[in-house]
Parts: sequence; structure tokens; C-alpha cells
Amino acid sequence: MPGDLSGTVVWRPELTPVTIILDAAPDEYADAKAIDSLALGALLADRAEIDGRHIVVADAAGEHRLWLRDTTPGKPLAAIVPLDRDFLTRIASLLRFHRALIGKKSGPLPRGWPLTAYRMARLELMLHALDLRLDGATYREIAVALGKEGVAHMSAVEWKDSAARSFVYRLVRDGTAMMNGDYRKLLRIR
Repeated sequence: MPGDLSGTVVWRPELTPVTIILDAAPDEYADAKAIDSLALGALLADRAEIDGRHIVVADAAGEHRLWLRDTTPGKPLAAIVPLDRDFLTRIASLLRFHRALIGKKSGPLPRGWPLTAYRMARLELMLHALDLRLDGATYREIAVALGKEGVAHMSAVEWKDSAARSFVYRLVRDGTAMMNGDYRKLLRIR
């Protein structure tokens, strides 16, 4: 593999609706084109697996994620678009990629991909709150650690009814759910 590509994560395609699935085109489609991965642009990731090749291609407007099920060089390809709940996202990703292939600007990523700055900030708070809770911190101690210093001086009744307590509880609850498998929802378009 050329260069250090270790920084880009390649998620399972069925969990990442922005991944474009490419396979051998039926013989009847004479106009179908082969794709030269080296001509696509800078590769952020290129991994050969048992199920094919997984490629992430850099693009100024947002990366393209490809799963080449048929890795035969020079073989004309066709896109596979599963008829699932992510159909519209898959089509939007495919249209972006097609525009890039024909030399046009690919356009923006589908709405909700990647995570917004707000969502990233909340995830960071969630992880911090969960780490503290797993280390034995109380919800009040977590609130103080997250910058809610005023809660340290609240009475038990005030704390119980405070917005800070509810906020910390939700962070820990949602962080626990992520830890127990809900993290895959991060790959779904919202």
C-alpha cells in the first residue's frame, strides 16, 4: 500500500449509507466504464478484503467511499443501490461520485454526513461524562467536572430538580447506549 493510509477508518458498507457499491456490469451494457483507482484522486484509504476492495477518495467537497466487489482491473462496473431505508442517501452519494467521474464538481455530501460540529461537541461531552461515571463519579461530580460549578453548593432538593442533573443524566445514559452498540447509529444519516 502506498503511503500511510492508517488515519482513515473504513466502516462496513452496510452500515455506511454514503458508501457506493460497485460490481461487474452485465455484459449487455457496452457503455459501462471501468474505474482506475489511481486516476480517481488522492486515496485516503485502500484496503483489499475478502469481500472486495474498500477505497476512500479525497474530494474538496467531501470524500467518496467505494466498495469494489469485483476487483478485476479494467472490468466495466455498475452501481448497486439497495432498496433500503438509506436509498436516497445512497443515490445522492452515487450522483456526487458520478459528477466527479465526469470531471464536474461533486457537490456537497448528503445532509447529516459527516457529523455536525454540534453533534461532535455533544459526543465529546458524552464520552467525558461516561468515562467519569465508569470511574465512579457521581452525577453531581460529573456536572462540576463539565463546568457546572454552581451545582456543588446546591442542596439535595435543588440538585434533584436542576437542569444540570437532567443534562448529565442524559449524557451518561446516551454514552452508555453508545458504548453498548448504539455507536453504529453515528453512521446513519439523520
